[in-house]
Amino acid sequence: MNVLLGLAGSDESITALRRTIDRTTEIGDDLTIVVLEKEETERSQEEMYQQAEKLLSEAGVDAEIERLEGEPGSSLVNYAEQGEFDQLVIGGGTISPMGKIQLGSLTEFVLLNAPTTVKLVR
Repeated sequence: MNVLLGLAGSDESITALRRTIDRTTEIGDDLTIVVLEKEETERSQEEMYQQAEKLLSEAGVDAEIERLEGEPGSSLVNYAEQGEFDQLVIGGGTISPMGKIQLGSLTEFVLLNAPTTVKLVR
């Protein structure tokens, strides 16, 4: 499977990165990682890029890592449209006090506009 992973700097993105690397190790997926530019996150784009490199190296996984500039949702969807990806993986979604999932604007945009199957990792 040709998998595209979008990272935006949140804790959920780190979880998605770890789980996707684990799956790639087990299954042998082709993995491409794009690090999005999103200002209101815990980690900068550069920190996320370095974290991805580190975890890939530790796991012995060979994957392409790209930085995307501009509006994160549009950039990710446009990148997905240009490639031949079977699945787009993103981290996101929190649980409300009522037990319902709450989606951020980036996650919602990608879910509604992606040209391929989207896997949401929480």
